[in-house]
Amino acid sequence: MAREPAFVLRYLAEVEELAEDVLAARQQIVDLDVKRNRNREALRALRKDPEPEGKAMVCFGSTFIELPKAKTEEMLQKDQEHLDEEINNLRKELRVKVNRLYEAQGKPELKGFNLNPMTPEEMKLINRILEG
Repeated sequence: MAREPAFVLRYLAEVEELAEDVLAARQQIVDLDVKRNRNREALRALRKDPEPEGKAMVCFGSTFIELPKAKTEEMLQKDQEHLDEEINNLRKELRVKVNRLYEAQGKPELKGFNLNPMTPEEMKLINRILEG
């Protein structure tokens, strides 16, 4: 039995839209990760500076402002925490989007895709068990 062309067209449009959502989320994660790495480099440079009480030039958009290093480091640290949180949220959403895409394509759910890393406490318990 042949399928209706309108049904096939709706199906393909839905799959393409889901695939675009997955690709957009992945690109957003990459962009935020690049920003996070730049922040980490800036924090490292500030911490290595032998004069901790000085001032640092900070770029906001197209304007440079001289701020105390302590304030600059605090701002960068807060930005790092925000970026980490946003990246983690996007990764969780990506899992859901990938599962929806696989479901729309009629493929089975990815195995192991929903795994979470072990916490430091869990790792300590496992190490104790292995040692003892």
